[in-house]
Amino acid sequence: MVGVAATFDARPDTASKFQANPATRDSSWVRYLIIGVGLTYFALFLLLPLIAVFVEAFRKGAGVYFSALVEPDALSAIRLTLLAAALSVPFNLIFGLAAAWAIAKFQFRGKNFLITLIDLPFSVSPVVAGLIYVLVFGLQGWFGPWLREHDIKIIFAVPGIILATTFVTFPFIARELIPLMQAQGRDEEEAAISLGASGFQTFWRVTIPNIKWALLYGIILCNARAMGEFGAVSVVSGHIRGETNTMPLQVEILYNEYQFAAAFAVASLLALLALVTLVLKTYVEWRAHHHNAIAEE
Repeated sequence: MVGVAATFDARPDTASKFQANPATRDSSWVRYLIIGVGLTYFALFLLLPLIAVFVEAFRKGAGVYFSALVEPDALSAIRLTLLAAALSVPFNLIFGLAAAWAIAKFQFRGKNFLITLIDLPFSVSPVVAGLIYVLVFGLQGWFGPWLREHDIKIIFAVPGIILATTFVTFPFIARELIPLMQAQGRDEEEAAISLGASGFQTFWRVTIPNIKWALLYGIILCNARAMGEFGAVSVVSGHIRGETNTMPLQVEILYNEYQFAAAFAVASLLALLALVTLVLKTYVEWRAHHHNAIAEE
């Protein structure tokens, strides 16, 4: 070992050569090729369609554009989309916090099964999820006769849309929180309890501050998915104009009726919501990174 060390000490050029040319260093043309492919993909499949939506939306002028957005069916679709997101996100917030807390902080029988259930909407097609709700709550479903007797409408009504939206979006918050809470462990919570803090005080003053950025990030993703959901909502909505059409469904109906300007106008509103979501997501990521950097210092 002394001889080896002496050899490297006597040959500094060799050591510097290894440092200057690591095995993972690629040539310039490889880097430029990878960057070019990525930028080309981004331009063709993301940026160009986004630009096309706004170009087609304003093709017949701003008057036609705004008229399409204030049309009664369009306003109803906007309200229903916002309502579905406003209800499904808090439901998933409560479930995501509870599930992440249980999985990350405790050991219990059935833990792996719970994790599997959380991932279920990622593996099941949204259309299949909508059909499941029809089989359960439809007129010919398991609870259909009882619901009909009590004059309760779920399928082809607003409750069905909210249920379908909640199903397809509930993994997002839990999946953002679970890895972080597992990495943080239970030391701070146990220290707070040992100092006399109650369970609620520990959760509010210790747990929430540690996960607030991941929690906000999950809420943003959940909200974006809720507003853009099409498959499951399409199955349970019944496509009733002015009642059960969300914004994605309204775009489909207008486009199939060859009302292209109106269809792209509503689509542009969805695109604007997506851009706002992207800005918020970027801001949250930046704040989380800044917060982590300060904590490390």
